Amino acid sequence: MRVKVIARHPGEGAFPTFAKGTAVTMGEEDTHFLHWYPCIIEGHDTYVPDCFVRNGKLICDYNPTELVAEIGNILEVQDVVYAWLMARLKTA
Repeated sequence: MRVKVIARHPGEGAFPTFAKGTAVTMGEEDTHFLHWYPCIIEGHDTYVPDCFVRNGKLICDYNPTELVAEIGNILEVQDVVYAWLMARLKTA
């Protein structure tokens, strides 16, 4: 699925991709984004959806980097996780 960006999203900085099996220390569930948790992964403060964690470990590779998107960009949606798009910029 493709979507068009209607509001700029600045992102919050780049993160490495964390491998399946990496330990995750989760905080309390975010009150605005249900099923998302603040967490620490390999010393990095970030967020993770609860469906990506089981028994304190990632069940899949995970990169929490938020895409920097400008108005008018076209995104290729890879997945939707609890109302957040997992997407990449469409290239020509």
